[in-house]
Amino acid sequence: MPSLPAPKRLSLIALTLLIGAAGGTGFYLMHLPLPWMLGSMLAIFTFVMAGAPLETPNTLRPIVIPVIGVMLGSGFSAETFEHISRWGLSLAGLAVYLAMAAALVVPFYIKVGRLDPVTAFFSAMPGGLNEMTVIGSAMGGDEKRIILAHAGRIVVSISIIALWFRVILGYDVRGVPLSGGTGAGLTLMSALILIGCALLGAWLGNRLRLPAPGLLGPMILSGAAHLTGLTHSSPPALIVVAAQVILGTTMGCRFKGASPRLVGQTLLLTLGGTVITMTLSLGFALLLHGAFGQTMEQVLLAYAPGGLTEMSLVALAMHAEVAYISIHHLVRIVILIALAPSLLTRIAGRLGY
Repeated sequence: MPSLPAPKRLSLIALTLLIGAAGGTGFYLMHLPLPWMLGSMLAIFTFVMAGAPLETPNTLRPIVIPVIGVMLGSGFSAETFEHISRWGLSLAGLAVYLAMAAALVVPFYIKVGRLDPVTAFFSAMPGGLNEMTVIGSAMGGDEKRIILAHAGRIVVSISIIALWFRVILGYDVRGVPLSGGTGAGLTLMSALILIGCALLGAWLGNRLRLPAPGLLGPMILSGAAHLTGLTHSSPPALIVVAAQVILGTTMGCRFKGASPRLVGQTLLLTLGGTVITMTLSLGFALLLHGAFGQTMEQVLLAYAPGGLTEMSLVALAMHAEVAYISIHHLVRIVILIALAPSLLTRIAGRLGY
């Protein structure tokens, strides 16, 4: 497909972002959960499926992800890491959870979705989208189906989690308001420190080859800056809101170019797989939160099959312990990357492939 002329492409990107912002604003005005990310994501998804000629703002995503990383890092405190030694049992439980998820969900994708074992495994397992897509494609999986499965998983997971906490548990998960404490008292020196955390953190994340480097690098440096007292500020609310709108918009654009039939099949399959993993997450949270020394809500967020960035934002909206939740999602990605080939071989062998 020939590339669009630069002026037309820029105008389509602007239109796409405008639709995303309108979706986020609509969700915000209706007091729906996670409005800026979820509203923009669903608005773009609707337009893309209707055939609107939208353009993905890919160049903006690497810019806004570090902003979210810095924001998440601003939630770290000395008290957070006083409890890190208590997380060992919870992290061990996470490994058991992943083994059970693989045993239940991958066969579901193979039997019901009729996918080959490689595509089924890398579509079903809740690792990082980029990591699962790259490794799955290298091992012979269907790249487009893997991408659609993870995009659908994130959409379904966020929607279920947000509605569960808002409707069932009564939590306020409206996220970052347009005005309020975020960014309050931001001095020039604090602003420079936060910008430095974003730029240097993203560079270090890539150099160290961290999973989700643009998020984790800035989050680590921002966390260190807040732990040491270099700053107590966080990015201004409007910047964080804009970052979430751009993130939601790019997520919605992932369905661009896919046939409605393929998207429909993938979403139905993803819904089934996500319900299985969410039920498993809820079971661990209900039964073991006391043994883990955490609330049921925090264990559910830590074990939920959403993306690292997205679930960290949910944790932020709920004023939950971001460090506990983000570290569990990071460890989950590392475990899946390390064990994917051996797990896949065992599953395929059991199913006769």
